[in-house]
This record gives sequence, C-alpha cells and structure tokens, in this order.
Amino acid sequence: MRKTTSNFIVAKKHTVAKQLKVSALSSVMLLAAGAMAAEDAKKDDQKAESGNKLGTVKVNADAINADFKAEKVSSDKFTQPLVDTPQTIVVVKKELFQQQAATSLSETLRNTPGITMLLGENGNTATGDSIFMRGFDTQGSIFVDGIRDLGAISRDTFNTEQVEIAKGPAGVDNGRGASSGYINLSSKKASLEDAITGNVTLGTADYKRSTLDVNKSLNETTALRVNLLAQDAGVDGRDEVESNAWGIATSLGLGLGTETRTYLNFYHVEQSGVPDGGVSTIGHGDYRSTALAALFPGGIPALKVDTETFYGSTDDHNDVSATMFTVRVEHDIAEGVTLRNTSRYGRSTQDLVLTGVNGVTAPGASLTNLDTWTIALSRQGRDQVNQILTNQTNLLATFDAGGVKHDLSTGVEFIYESQFNDNVGLPYLAADSATRVTQANANLYNPRGTPVVYQPVVHDGTKTDGETSTAAIYALDTISLNEQWQVSVGIRAERFYTKTDQILRQGAVTAPAVQTIPVGTYLGRDASLEDNLISWKVGGTYKPAENGSIYVSYATSQLPPGSSNFALNTDPLTASSNANSPNLEPQKGTNQELGTKWNVFDNKLALTAAVFKSTNENEIAVNGDGSSVAVGERQVSGIELGAAGIIMQNWQISAGFAYMDPEITRGNQSTANGGAAQTDGGVIQWSPEYTFTLWNSYAFSNGLTLGGGARYIDSVASSSLTNEAARANRSMLIVPDYWVFDAMAAYAISKNISLQLNILNIADEAYIGSLNNSGARYFPGAPRSFRLGANFTF
Repeated sequence: MRKTTSNFIVAKKHTVAKQLKVSALSSVMLLAAGAMAAEDAKKDDQKAESGNKLGTVKVNADAINADFKAEKVSSDKFTQPLVDTPQTIVVVKKELFQQQAATSLSETLRNTPGITMLLGENGNTATGDSIFMRGFDTQGSIFVDGIRDLGAISRDTFNTEQVEIAKGPAGVDNGRGASSGYINLSSKKASLEDAITGNVTLGTADYKRSTLDVNKSLNETTALRVNLLAQDAGVDGRDEVESNAWGIATSLGLGLGTETRTYLNFYHVEQSGVPDGGVSTIGHGDYRSTALAALFPGGIPALKVDTETFYGSTDDHNDVSATMFTVRVEHDIAEGVTLRNTSRYGRSTQDLVLTGVNGVTAPGASLTNLDTWTIALSRQGRDQVNQILTNQTNLLATFDAGGVKHDLSTGVEFIYESQFNDNVGLPYLAADSATRVTQANANLYNPRGTPVVYQPVVHDGTKTDGETSTAAIYALDTISLNEQWQVSVGIRAERFYTKTDQILRQGAVTAPAVQTIPVGTYLGRDASLEDNLISWKVGGTYKPAENGSIYVSYATSQLPPGSSNFALNTDPLTASSNANSPNLEPQKGTNQELGTKWNVFDNKLALTAAVFKSTNENEIAVNGDGSSVAVGERQVSGIELGAAGIIMQNWQISAGFAYMDPEITRGNQSTANGGAAQTDGGVIQWSPEYTFTLWNSYAFSNGLTLGGGARYIDSVASSSLTNEAARANRSMLIVPDYWVFDAMAAYAISKNISLQLNILNIADEAYIGSLNNSGARYFPGAPRSFRLGANFTF
C-alpha cells in the first residue's frame, strides 16, 4: 500500500518515464510484428516458388468485416449451438467490439440490453466492472474461461475472443451466483494458423493505445500465441483522471491436431492511473437536499458543476496487478468422447486511494453567493489481494442410449478462493481516540481556486481475511428424442466452507452502556459457514425447422452469505439484520423463460426473442414490528429481443431490446414509528424499464467500411425506498434517460493495413453515466470524442 501525503490540487501531466515506458513497449510490439511479417513474407515467396498455395495470409478488409454472429459459447457445459440452447445468451465477438473501439468489458457490455453500471454506495466509489444486470448486482459473477475472476478491477479485452452474457440464474453452470446470470470472457488461444494482427490508436484526452496479436506455428503440432497491450490515456471529459495499462498474454499449444492437446496459458496485466471520485449532482433536475431545502424553501438556487471538475488529490491512485497461470489438457478417448482437465492459479492486487464527494454546504453568511459553497470530501482507499486456485475436470460425450441421442457434459470441480483486505482510512486523532482526522471541504465550483489540504490515507490496523473452499459435481444432458424435440436437464451439487477472520478496533459505546474495553483496543473476531447447495435447470426445445427452435426453461441458483467478498458478518448483535450473517439461509434465484431462436438468411442472421420472470428470495426484510427476517423477495419480468449477423451481403448488424418490470414484492414494511427505510412494493434500483442497443456496418467494394450505432437507457431509480421520510435523504432519486450515437469509418489502404476512425457520442449528449447509492455524486457520460487507429494484419 503506497502511503499518501497532503497535497494541493495541481495540473498533472504524464511523466516522462511513463511516456518512455509505453513508447518503448509500443516500439517493441511494432518491431516484432514487422520482423515476423518479413519472415512470413520470405516463407510465402519460397512456397510460391515451389508451387505451394499460401493459406495463412489474411486480408485486412475481411478482418474488419468478420461476421458478428456466433454459433456457440466456449464453455464445455453447453453442448448445443446457440440456436438450440434454451436460454437467453448474448455473445459479443471481438470483431464487433473492435469495430466500436471498445477496449474494456464495461464498454463491450453496451452491446446487450438490460445492463447498467454503478458508481458505489455507503460513501464508497466503485472501481472496476461494477455491473447491474436484470435487476441484480452481477459484479461477483464475472468469469474468464469458465473460472470465476475475482477483484474490483476493470477488465481489458486485448486477450478476449468473445464475451458471453448468460441471462438468468445459472447455478448449474458455475455454482453460487446472482439471479441475473453471469458474464464470461473467452480468451484467445494458440492455433496452427499463422497470423499477425495489431492496432495503434490515438485519440482525444491524450489517448494512446497499442495491441499486438501474434500466432505462430512452431511445428506441425505446436504453436505459440502472444498478445501484448500498452495504453497511456486520460479520460474524455474529466480533468486529471488517467487510465494506463500494459499487459502480456501467452498461449502455448502442444499436440494440436492430435488426440491429446495441452495449452499452457499465462496472463499478466498492470493497470495504473488517477481514479475518478465523481462530480456533485447538484443542479440536476431531481437534486434534493434536506439541509439546503431548509435554507431555500423557494428552491435551491444552484447551478450544475462543470463535468470536468476534479476534486481529488494528485496522490490519488489506482494500481492493479493481475496474474493467471492456466494449464488445460484435452484427450479424445473415443469418437464423440473427450476428457478435459483445467488447472488455474490467479492472483490480483489493488492499491487504491481515492477522493469522493458527498454533501454540499452553503455558508450561512453568504447563502446566495455560489462561489462560497463547499462540498464534503471523503478519502477512501483499498489494499486488497484476491487469489483463486482451482482444478476442474469435464467429460463431454455424445452417445445413443434407450433409443435416443445424448449429449452429456459432466464433471467435478475443486475451487479455493480468498480475499484479504488490509483496511485503510483517515488516521485517528490518537491511539485511544474513536474520532478520525477530519477532511476539509473543497470549493464546490472551483476546487482549485482555494487550496485544499488532503489528509493522508493510512492503514488503520483493521483487517478482513476471508476464504471459500468448494467441491462440486455436476451433470448436464441434452436428450434428442427425435429431429424436432430435445429435453435438457442439469444438476449441480456442491459443498462449500467459508471462513472469515477479522481484526477490529474498539470504538466508543453509547450511554447508558458501559465502556468495558478501552477505545482503540484491537479485537479478533471470526465466523464460518459450511453447507451444501443444490442447483438445477430443465428445458424443452421444439424445432419446427432445422434453423429454428421454440423453447421453455426453468433454472435456479443460490447465493450463500459472504459470497460476494468472502466476508461473513462476525457481529452477533446484527445476526438477523445482516445479509452476510452465517446463520441465514442462502438467497435463492429462479428464472422462467419462454423463447424462440431462428437462424435466417441462409443461417447468416440470428434472431432471438424471450419472455422471462426472474425471482430472488430470502433477502433481508424488516417486518412491521421492526424485526429483520430473511423473507424479502425481488422479481423482474420482461421481454428481450436480439439480432446478430448479416442482413444482406456486406451489411451486418448487432441489436438488442429489453423491457423489464422490476419490483420488490416483499421488502421492508412500515413500522410503528413510521419506518426509516420502507421498500415493500418499491421498484428495484438501477433497473431501467426500456433499454436498446444497435450497431451495424456496411462494407463497400472499394475497401471502405462505414458503421454506426445507438444506445438508449431509460430513466432509472437510484433508490427502492417508498416512504418520503427516507427518500428525502437521497440527493437524486431518478437518473434521466438518454440516447448516445456512435459512428465508425474504416478504409483498407492495402490488403494488410487499414485506417479506422471512431466518433463516440457524435451528438455530444450530456448524460449521467452512473450514480452512487445516495445520489450525491455521479460519473458524467463521456462527451464527443475521437479515436484514430491503424490496423494491420499479416
């Protein structure tokens, strides 16, 4: 954990060392690509002279316009093509997000409806991929190649083949998880086809990014693939904020094309930069403040804060390191029978110091002088380490039994996951004090005009160490009764053990309680939970034609206490009111779905439609007598439509639409004293009723490709509260709806090189990208911005 010191806000530039580091890595990538391309060209000439036909040269225009339509997901647990899979699954291929200049998971997820991004809650500001899908928090249900990916990090797509979004509870697929479903990033791996691709892009906000993807066959059965990343960038529309990264991913394939294949994969990414603490929501249409309303009964006379305003310190930082080692062995036992074993060790660390913003204060002596208004700052931090160690074995078999065909996927999994937090915060006034140092406010509209002394963020001596060990067995079978009817069944049984150890600091007790333990004393506390989970799913598919299906399905999932961050509640006084208390039953999710899928236009365009109802039970809710019990329930019903593929020659599309009706069917009820947080019958926060996404492109015969798209997010509620007394404490209850339009033009100047221009938010729409739980601060959506890149393929 890097220590911080007091600093004033000053203009920050990229350091010379950082520029040299990125420039050097970019130069190495380009030199390596040029050398390998020259070597391949020499070999091509030799082959041409001997009469051999070269089959590995790629035309760049084809790479730009590769098909958006995916045939199936990468997971071994799905035996059927997407058209015959009885579940809503959206697959975003790399060809699509590369056209859009999307480089992170969050940007890639704009291609599926029903997803919103969160800023944080309880005074904290989220970092990484903070995702809300179909009414439920999905941040803890992100996977890489079917293995859970831990840590609050922003995932880059430089080593991603496709992103798979499975909607609805899916406990059979991955074990514990949210009722919304999960997201899987399928990684690139070595193959016997030689290829070199890369990209160098410049853009607004000092954006600089280079990627290189080299796949090289070493002999007839061995190949090596290397992916490199270098990025040095600011953030459009935000002063001082930076997003920098470098990474390497390698995949060595052995025995390719034989009965036994082995992949040795390594992945390492370093991210750094200045994190964003957000902007005050004051001045926006729905803004409210109990304190300011009392001072201005006729209405708060406040203006919006400039969206570029940065309130943080130059010592704010977000340093992330992520490493994964993966070994995958596949063996074809017989025709239609394959055994696979995957082992992985992964470790990620995050060192974060961030300045967030909270409530606004108007000095009593000059209420109407907005230049004197101030905003409260919160100094936050995180020193976190996540680890995962897993071994997973899968058997995939196709056979006939009982007069019907079976496609069986079965296996066992052993998983160890841990998270350690060495907690940080503002220092205490003294070793025996319960009060922390106070962070001074900043000027609301001009934080740089009046110097602000930022208090240091230090380790406070408290720690949380949590771990979960899981052993699971599963089986999924698709039974083809005949050419028209299929039945899919799946079940997973797992046993888990979660343990949390904490070091806490004794605070001051409230009278009439007696202070028996001195303030500042460090205390140890722990909790553990061991239990069994059973998840299952069933589906029926009718195929009126070979290219289409109509299906119905039902699936379940479970989410035990402590699943999100391995932190069980260790306080016996809050055992009934804390969702992470080990004495509570797991939350249970179910999904009912009726849908249809069709491959039309000679199987080049996939069309999907589904109606669904997802329910999550056993949430904490307050009864009318004030007691807390695990009887809460949320329910999301809706419709989702999708399209991906080629409409006509040279014209392809990816589109999605979702309608959701999110409701808390059993929440906190009104108590005798009026209740402070009633949610019964309220809407589920962060869940827009309508969402829409579209991207399409057309390739002309002269090498020009034009593309464009639109995204619509309906207005969303930031709170599920239904009583006005509690709603009055929220700064902003509704996030307005918005449209964003993007455009792309690419031109192949040769068979190997093309130029690509992306214009993002071409209408320069001002919108709220994400909001925190209290509504006090938000991330502005990026304004109009530009990316100009050169793509090369050999």
